[in-house]
Amino acid sequence: MRKNSVRFLLLCALVPWVLSAQDGFKAVQSQVVEHTLKNGLKFLILPRHDAPVVSFHTYVNVGAVNESRGITGLAHIFEHLAFKGTTDIGTKDYKQEKVALEALDKSWTAWRAEEVKGAFVDSTKLKQLRDAFEKSQDAASALVENGEFDKAIEEQGGVGLNASTGADATQYFLSLPSNKLELWFSLESARFLDPVIRDFYKEKEVVMEERRMRTESNSIGKLVEEFLAVAYKSHPYKEPVIGHISDLEGITHDEAAAFFKKYYVPSNMVIGIVGDVDPKETIRLAEMYFGRIPAGPAPPGVRTVEPEQKSERSVVLREESQRILLVGYKKGSVNHPDAAVYEVISDILSSGRTSRLYKSLIRDKKLAIQAQGFSGFPGEKYPNLFAFFAVPAQGKTNEECLAAIDEEIARLKKDAVGDEELKAVKNRARADLIRGLSSDAGMADQLTFFQAITGDWRNLFKQLDKINAVTVADIQRVANTVFVNSNRTIGTLEPVK
Repeated sequence: MRKNSVRFLLLCALVPWVLSAQDGFKAVQSQVVEHTLKNGLKFLILPRHDAPVVSFHTYVNVGAVNESRGITGLAHIFEHLAFKGTTDIGTKDYKQEKVALEALDKSWTAWRAEEVKGAFVDSTKLKQLRDAFEKSQDAASALVENGEFDKAIEEQGGVGLNASTGADATQYFLSLPSNKLELWFSLESARFLDPVIRDFYKEKEVVMEERRMRTESNSIGKLVEEFLAVAYKSHPYKEPVIGHISDLEGITHDEAAAFFKKYYVPSNMVIGIVGDVDPKETIRLAEMYFGRIPAGPAPPGVRTVEPEQKSERSVVLREESQRILLVGYKKGSVNHPDAAVYEVISDILSSGRTSRLYKSLIRDKKLAIQAQGFSGFPGEKYPNLFAFFAVPAQGKTNEECLAAIDEEIARLKKDAVGDEELKAVKNRARADLIRGLSSDAGMADQLTFFQAITGDWRNLFKQLDKINAVTVADIQRVANTVFVNSNRTIGTLEPVK
């Protein structure tokens, strides 16, 4: 009964939004308080007093796309390091630990210098240096108070404490009881004001193990990595977020510190706070805690522009695995004028059991057990891919699935989408947006994303207008322009012969 009651109340609360979504969005938009500190850090605050909880989302505008050769994977490594604490948090005695960390870096550098000699390595010396490094690491680890940052949050009722790294960004998020607002300000500001790069070599090992599990021991992970390396000739979207193993092995403490100094500057960060808060008090705390962080120069964007693709590309990976098909067409970024058109096409092709790919490949032809098309792979900040993904059914082939996908693309090009089908797409877009913004955490996420990627959080509330403006002619125009063989890359996973 209680769950049903909650659902009923939630539905009642959303009825006005469903009846007049734009009015609802305008009302919410008017409640967002924007505040930018002198150091350039922007806060987006939305008070919601339904429950004594507040959600926080820190969006750092740096991801794998910002890495250079030799340091791939560093954005992800630093995500791990951001939970390791400060000179006050996570240490038993920082004066002693600082000395131990400096000795650790020296011992690793000496060991690494011998290790990379290859055929000229002195195996006896290498073992001695490795033993010295491990001894130094044990000495430094003995001074660490593990998990102190996490404990400080969780003991005060924090939930959802986590982070993620992608091609475009690194994000940190959690929710806390609203009476612990100042605790969050204290801890979150400290880890960006005064971070200590501790457990650095251990975290590199953790990330390398993640790579072994997600890529080197995972057929799909291998296919995606090979596919992106072929789809992109020069843009860093071709590089794996997890990094290359040789880079992960060789990244230094100094490189991690330089990466933080360059990209973790206030002007490159946006923080969303949504929930049971008073904006004036929130701004006061923002000034007190985050105002301490020195301003820094805005880091440059990615300079490399992917050249126009003029011929079809392909890659075949053979593994002891099920067949998989991955197809990608080059398209514009999330800020491209046709971004909403791609979202509509994605919905037509892939939204549930009524979608075209499901009905064609899965239900009717029984060619696949999974089939979908989606926009914005592997990132959205820069020109990216509209991707198609299919898993052939038993006894079926990637070639058959590709031919069926091509048929659906040809339909988009030739036959006008019906009015009812397009209306259904727009209704789903409205419902999806309402659902996504109904949670505090979802709202904080979306506000920060749109601010960082599009330059204005208000664009979040303009999505429906853009989708509603998409016409049948737009769909056909984009399909005929983008979905051409010379603009596509095909990746297939085939069983070993």
